[in-house]
Amino acid sequence: MTTATKALPTRARETDLDGLRARLESLGLTFAAETLSSLLTQAVKEEQSTSHFLEMLLEAEQTRREERRIRTSLRLSGLPTGQTIGNFDFAFQPSIERSRIEALATCAWIKEKQSLLILGPPGVGKTHLAIALGVRAVECGFSVAFYRVEELLHAMRRDADRPPAKLKRAKYMKSSLVIVDEMGFESFSREEATLFFRLVSYRYGRGAMCITSNKAISAWTEMLAGDEVITSAVLDRLLHASCVLNIKGRSYRLRELEESLRTRR
Repeated sequence: MTTATKALPTRARETDLDGLRARLESLGLTFAAETLSSLLTQAVKEEQSTSHFLEMLLEAEQTRREERRIRTSLRLSGLPTGQTIGNFDFAFQPSIERSRIEALATCAWIKEKQSLLILGPPGVGKTHLAIALGVRAVECGFSVAFYRVEELLHAMRRDADRPPAKLKRAKYMKSSLVIVDEMGFESFSREEATLFFRLVSYRYGRGAMCITSNKAISAWTEMLAGDEVITSAVLDRLLHASCVLNIKGRSYRLRELEESLRTRR
């Protein structure tokens, strides 16, 4: 037993814990202050060294701060809850290679400011994967902004006349990753297509994008107001440094409906 370990119980008895908590809080170490008593009791019981006790105290502070950061970032991102890579049913969608999703989950593509297009018919898990990768990005320290396409279009129309200096502060411009979900159910107007091009053009080389769509790339001209010039310019930037996932499979929602009907029989 070290001298520091022997001295710890005596010091613990002599220390004004309320005063020590106050000093920790004044330094911004609020979580360390909260857990001080329990960790000190554990240290005495286990005869931990002073250095080990301090390590545990700082680890508690760091862990709680990271949990708070993730919780706050997820709330600000607009990401729906509940969808993760861990609860994605890869067995139901064999066209999706788990190893490829795990590679995307490293977030290297976000660091490199690349694009990810997730294409396929409704119900095959596009949104689930986009959300799951967004959650993983938050966990890795990236800022994320999630939009249903109609939400994004509304925000861009609202900001259409903002000067560039103010526009670049918009969440869909400055976030490390912008996720645009469910493109393709309705065609864009010419104004919307132009605004979407402005977004893609600004973020090209500045930030990553993830887009889910039920339209194949060959059908994007029709989706983007029938404008071949805008479509070509958008795809040129999105596909220059990108990953494209084409999902071919059954709908999860139809599977759930079939299972529900079977249980009623």
